[in-house]
Amino acid sequence: TEMKNCSEVTEFILLGIPHTEGLETLLFVLFLPFYACTLLGNMSILVTVLSSNSLHTPMYFFLGNLSVFDMSFSSVTCPKMLLYLMGLSPRISYKDCVSQLFFFHFLGSIDCFLYTVMAYDRFTAICHPLRYAVIMSPRVCVALAVGTWLLGCVHSSVLTLLTFTLPYCGPNEVAHFFCDIPALLPLACADTSLAQRVSFTNVGLVSLVCFLLILVSYTRIIISILRIPSAEGRRRAFSTCSAHLIAILCAYGPIITVYLQPTPNPMLGTVVQILMNLVGPMLNPLIYTLRNKEVKTALKKVLHRTNHVLVI
Repeated sequence: TEMKNCSEVTEFILLGIPHTEGLETLLFVLFLPFYACTLLGNMSILVTVLSSNSLHTPMYFFLGNLSVFDMSFSSVTCPKMLLYLMGLSPRISYKDCVSQLFFFHFLGSIDCFLYTVMAYDRFTAICHPLRYAVIMSPRVCVALAVGTWLLGCVHSSVLTLLTFTLPYCGPNEVAHFFCDIPALLPLACADTSLAQRVSFTNVGLVSLVCFLLILVSYTRIIISILRIPSAEGRRRAFSTCSAHLIAILCAYGPIITVYLQPTPNPMLGTVVQILMNLVGPMLNPLIYTLRNKEVKTALKKVLHRTNHVLVI
């Protein structure tokens, strides 16, 4: 009878952002421009990288990948949240909930892996400039990009299987604005200790390994930069790396706050998740564009060509 009851849960109800009853219209007006800017900004970066021969280098190849995944990452959760804020149904089917959780962690982990690969790229460019073209050949770049996708798929598959092999007998109200592990596990009508431990370890291990690799890369980079004799050379090298470091801080702060606390604060977690889903992906184009003369120059050329075509 218990298993029969468990099989009857075919949908979940997303309760949305806590303590915001009556503010749905205000939040919709606030969040919609963030999501639009995320799509527009990252699409601009992607088009600029693809259409500018000067940006056909490993660094911008990975930046283009990051733009694709940032757009996709926001699109996993934001459209459903915006529809809910418009007054449409907050219900989400069981299958859609599984898909949302899988792609959220798939794309989120790929971001972490990409930041690690981009740190290695900067390490190679600054510490081994004469061998850079050989080490970061097109074949190696493609292999590293595919590797991030495969690792992200394995990471997310483990988390998704652990979460949805548990029986859900009801209630089916998810105290969050999208399907995520901390909000779903309390609804399971079985022991969730294994899922909690493995998800904590999985997310923690991925984040820690990536962070340590980035730390090692940038330690070596800083040592190499300090050895550059000219002040102008040091300034240019630091300028190249500063955008990446800012983006890393924006990415790892939310991960630590939401997933690596023994007793997470639900309200704090929700606020941080909104920042991670809306603000982080929107900031990346600004960070990389404002701190990078090559991207700014190429973007201006693309906009000029676009305006010329529109006039014609």
